[in-house]
Amino acid sequence: MRPHDQYEPPTDTDVAVVGNGPIGAALSVLLAQRGLRVTVLERRPRPYTLPRATSFDGETARLLAATGIGDRIGGITEPATGYQWHTAAGRTLLDIAFSPRGRYGWPDANTMHQPALEELLAARAASLPGITVLRGHRVVGIAERDERVTLTVETDDGADRTVVARWVVGCDGANSFVREHLDVPMTDLGFSYEWLLCDVELREPREFTPTNVQICDPARPTTLVGSGPGHRRWEFMRLPGESSAELNREETAWRLLKPFGVTPETARLLRSTTYIFRATWADAWRSGRVLLAGDAAHLMPPFAGQGMCSGIRDAANLAWKLDLTLRGLADASVLDTYAEERGQHVKESILSSVQLGRVICVTDPAAAAERDATVLAGRRGRTGPGAPDAARPLSAGLLRTPGGGEGSPAGAVVPQARVSAGGGTGLFDEVVGRGFVLLTTDDPRPALGEDRWSFLAALDTHVVRLSPPGPAGTAGPTADTGDDGDTGDTRTGLTDVIDTDGRYLAYLAEHDATALLVRPDYHVFGAASGPEDTAALVDELRDRLAAAVPAGGTRRTA
Repeated sequence: MRPHDQYEPPTDTDVAVVGNGPIGAALSVLLAQRGLRVTVLERRPRPYTLPRATSFDGETARLLAATGIGDRIGGITEPATGYQWHTAAGRTLLDIAFSPRGRYGWPDANTMHQPALEELLAARAASLPGITVLRGHRVVGIAERDERVTLTVETDDGADRTVVARWVVGCDGANSFVREHLDVPMTDLGFSYEWLLCDVELREPREFTPTNVQICDPARPTTLVGSGPGHRRWEFMRLPGESSAELNREETAWRLLKPFGVTPETARLLRSTTYIFRATWADAWRSGRVLLAGDAAHLMPPFAGQGMCSGIRDAANLAWKLDLTLRGLADASVLDTYAEERGQHVKESILSSVQLGRVICVTDPAAAAERDATVLAGRRGRTGPGAPDAARPLSAGLLRTPGGGEGSPAGAVVPQARVSAGGGTGLFDEVVGRGFVLLTTDDPRPALGEDRWSFLAALDTHVVRLSPPGPAGTAGPTADTGDDGDTGDTRTGLTDVIDTDGRYLAYLAEHDATALLVRPDYHVFGAASGPEDTAALVDELRDRLAAAVPAGGTRRTA
């Protein structure tokens, strides 16, 4: 029995999530999977059936798989083949090729129809007894007192009710009531343009190579992207002197789509509407027991495709920290690292997106010609497309050495490859499991001792000893589960795993490490070299979490 199951706290729910978009839905599932009681308050009476985001990267696919929908993601997505920028004349300014099996075990880029993703998350939430989703419930008041938060809610039928929670997370979008109530100031970079968005459903299958293209034409900057099986999106920038009303007409959408072979005969226009992107972030992500996530905390231009991805990262970062806090395994101050980590990470993503936008959103022909000449000159001598960058690492927060230190992998997202254990082979997350992972090349138990081992067990840590593949790539040691003999739960002992693809042993060698401690959000807490350093690594995690009770002790409430 998990510690937080041993009593019934005087609240309606452990965590109230305001907003049931993809970020709120993912967060609620991640919390409920850990045994927490979650109440989701969504103002819309029914699911929103139009897409907003159109894709997510391989790191985000891995995080979404952690919600329990991994085996169904492939049914609602199509891997993107690449991303190119073209001049008005069709010359290539940027060329990135995407792999169908990227650094994190998933396609580098996954196009999707967002309502389909939300349906998967809703079905997963419905399968978990700890989640209550209340639609048609608008939060209109928030009051914190005595380590509880009381939400005042108006329902669609005109009734009022209250929900009392230990923690509240505002995932209620760009016009967040939670953020407004907290009176959180926003930093706005003042970079915004208006675009016409056209979502279409193709009547016949059609191949687009590469999947995603940015046409840097000063006469009309244009974006073409995949948005899941049978769906595409075109976006057209509003030009200087052009009125929003003129652009935001269905006949304008069809006129702009026609050069791309998209007509009423070849496609159905699901939506055409103008929108203005912004580059802004909240200056505070936490106020007492209320936190912000997703669009409630940040908005960014679409050019790097990181808006929804950043929100999913928020959810993954916050879920395990709330869990440890509620279980009494970490002090509530650990939640300050959520804002520290995600705030800096998002700022960097927004600044990068703005930089890309400044290159793309050029309507002056002379400036565009100068841009093209500069970029093309920089591409001389290059052969073939480039690869996408690794996921942006954390630069501060709950890491062994803040900023990672020179040569340290601390803060990086650990790669994912195939491993073998118990007679099966698959991606690491599926074979070993999710949560904290201590990855080693030897048996750490003698150096760790009983106290540290108990601490890792309290965190539900998977302790994994790696070995290279045998001569045929399949032989290797078997799981050592200690006294309980349970090969189905790798968290009860040391598990021997074969590094089938050789990726993990190479990663350790690259960082001169014999051990790696990985957080539940797949960011590396820190690396160690040798048994004594591995023990120190575990000690530092315990110190950083400021554990409220010793392993096996009585849980305090949070």
